[in-house]
Amino acid sequence: MKKIKYFYNTNTLRYEKLVTPLRVLLLRVFAFFSVLLVSSALVIWVYTKFIPRPSDKESNLRLELMKDNYSILNEKVKSLQEQMAGLEKRDNEVYRSIFEAKPVPDSARAKLTEKKKEVDKVNVMNDDLLGKDIAVSLNNISARIVYQINSYKQIEKLINNQENKMASIPAIQPVSNKDLTRIASGFGYRIHPIYGIPKMHEGIDFTASQGTPIYATGDGRVTTSGNAAGKGNHVIINHGYGYESVYMHMVRIKARDGESVKRGQIIGWVGSSGLSSGPHCHYEVHIFGRPVDPVYFFFNDLNAEQYDRLLKLASTGSAKSFD
Repeated sequence: MKKIKYFYNTNTLRYEKLVTPLRVLLLRVFAFFSVLLVSSALVIWVYTKFIPRPSDKESNLRLELMKDNYSILNEKVKSLQEQMAGLEKRDNEVYRSIFEAKPVPDSARAKLTEKKKEVDKVNVMNDDLLGKDIAVSLNNISARIVYQINSYKQIEKLINNQENKMASIPAIQPVSNKDLTRIASGFGYRIHPIYGIPKMHEGIDFTASQGTPIYATGDGRVTTSGNAAGKGNHVIINHGYGYESVYMHMVRIKARDGESVKRGQIIGWVGSSGLSSGPHCHYEVHIFGRPVDPVYFFFNDLNAEQYDRLLKLASTGSAKSFD
């Protein structure tokens, strides 16, 4: 049974029934629901803040895994970019310089990179920022590879059209030197063995016993075959394309003036004629009349490791030349 509340009215001096106004009831209901709503929101915030849902844990794990994968992919992309940059540099500074072709400007490569905007295999990654970043990087590398392939095709045509030039470039050592022990003095200033003063040594001295064969280092035509006071018995070969090779101090000459020779053909034998302190072959390479270090032309009969060792031997050889 519902209790009825009364209150004493001092005006009427009587007990009267307590009646709560509708306005007060509505305010009480509103206050109740307000407190309930605020409390519920607070409980939900505490729950979500400190008690993550299983789905949130899974999402966080997937995000961390995605970040790890991105880091790995990013490192691979950087490695590919470095390798690609190396190929482009070699293309411009080595391959094209051999054929006297103009280097490919960076702007040309960049132009193609801008044109190529899609890489089919990474389109699925465009839904998130990490994927888009990788997609852009791979886009760039892909475009550079396409351009580089086209560049190598052009170089291949140059090779096919210049087989004679490749055969003519002096690209082997003038004496057999498989164990790389015959280089005595390299290119640069050396003490002259006769005069005893520093003098520019415009070639490389290969020590060998008298009678060791001397080979033409590239195809060409013999322009000089004879004896001179300082050079002794010597041979000069014009290879064309601006290249010329010189072989000095022979004990005996085989090649003759005007004779056409092939790379690897015997043109004479090691001796010590002329201004020489012992049996050796003084070898020079000229490009358009200017002496250059011959060590940079021994790429045809050496592997990479041997070539690197030969460079060190030539640079650290005897401070005293044989001629």
